[in-house]
Amino acid sequence: MQNEKFDVIIRGGTAVTAQGIQTADIAVTQGKIMAIANELPGSAETEIDARGLLVLPGGVDTHCHIEQISGAGLMNADTFESATRSAAFGGTTSVISFAAQHPGQKMRDVVADYAVLAKSGAVIDYAFHMIVADTGNENLTHDIPELIAQGHRSIKIFTTYDKVRQDDKSILDLLDVAKRDSALVCFHAENDGLIRNMTEKLLAQGKTAPKYHAASHPREAEIEAIERMCRFSEFTGARIMIFHVSTREGADIIRRARARGVDVQAETCPHYLFMTVDILEREDPARFMCSPPQRTPDDQDALWEAIADGTIQLVTSDHAPYRMDDTGKFANGADAPFNRIANGMPGLETRLPLMFNAMVSEGRMGIEAFVELTATAPARAFGLHNKGQIAEGFDADITIWDPTLAKTYQANDLHDNVGYNPYEGTTIVGAPITVLSRGRLIVTDGTCVAEPGSGEWLSMDSRSN
Repeated sequence: MQNEKFDVIIRGGTAVTAQGIQTADIAVTQGKIMAIANELPGSAETEIDARGLLVLPGGVDTHCHIEQISGAGLMNADTFESATRSAAFGGTTSVISFAAQHPGQKMRDVVADYAVLAKSGAVIDYAFHMIVADTGNENLTHDIPELIAQGHRSIKIFTTYDKVRQDDKSILDLLDVAKRDSALVCFHAENDGLIRNMTEKLLAQGKTAPKYHAASHPREAEIEAIERMCRFSEFTGARIMIFHVSTREGADIIRRARARGVDVQAETCPHYLFMTVDILEREDPARFMCSPPQRTPDDQDALWEAIADGTIQLVTSDHAPYRMDDTGKFANGADAPFNRIANGMPGLETRLPLMFNAMVSEGRMGIEAFVELTATAPARAFGLHNKGQIAEGFDADITIWDPTLAKTYQANDLHDNVGYNPYEGTTIVGAPITVLSRGRLIVTDGTCVAEPGSGEWLSMDSRSN
């Protein structure tokens, strides 16, 4: 290997590899990691000095809404170009976004339409969850099985929201198909009846301000729906993922289900770990509205406990970008009641720095747990088997972090198209400064140098490990 020529060599960084933490040189050729060794011989067209820095796998964010029309017919703020550019600045090199079906649509057409958008805009690699809103019109019998066979092996189901929610029979039918064809079913799990009941009561009492959004999504709605979806998984034998767990009780239900052998995994999000419900008392509270809503400090403690014991395996952004104007949050007017304000916050760019600060800089769980939670486990869960690790033969999705770099988030300092940063005023220590996707430099010297459309579609493996 003495005279071997590589495309890229990253020299002397502290790398978190499949073998652990080591000072190493990492060589890349044709987008793949070819060698990892101390003082690696050979040369490269591009050599990067990473001494004193951390070399980590690129983040894998498996819950992102990008260039998507909501169930209410509202287009979110980001294109695939702006969203994936923002992701790259935050150290994320792979995303799974949503191909959102609406009633009456053919699932195969929906996926094809989103694929066109991503192919022309994405600067990092991507895959799709299929949001299923219509199981008729041969969607359940033909389109969905065919798409699963093509590598679109993740289905998203809502148990609430008028235009997308599925009843129990349809959910069970989808779980049967997923079990048969080795797909994963992901749930937005909240009880629709409880939300409707509380929303009607609040509006009747004149409690229409954004801060009442949290009361309209009571914790019991999440608790009931998570329990029911775990029982459905147990009944059908299908593999499921519970999205954005926000409550202590929800985590406990998942823990007990896993203990009795239910094939369920779970994720949470930074806004549940770093925000509490009182944030809706702040100025312009619509900035912070999301579903489920933020909860209590006790719930935060429970979520960290669930991360530590493996009940929650992933932390994702749930990036749901809406501008604070009549194109987004206030499409129904500046004084719209809480139930007519778009839900969601930007998160693609802040997910990794926030988690790094908590887990590494503040010493909560350490660098290896950070990598597992934000890169390795998400890639494993969704069958992206060339992603999420620095290991020979894997895609060269690599981020170089300065663990001492401190930054205080400003009002509008992200690289998406949302126009605000919900973590304004938060100081983080540790940030990515150089990002590679399949060996290509995509962020360097504070600039995104990737071309729109340079990202590639990722097929999901039939079964994660």
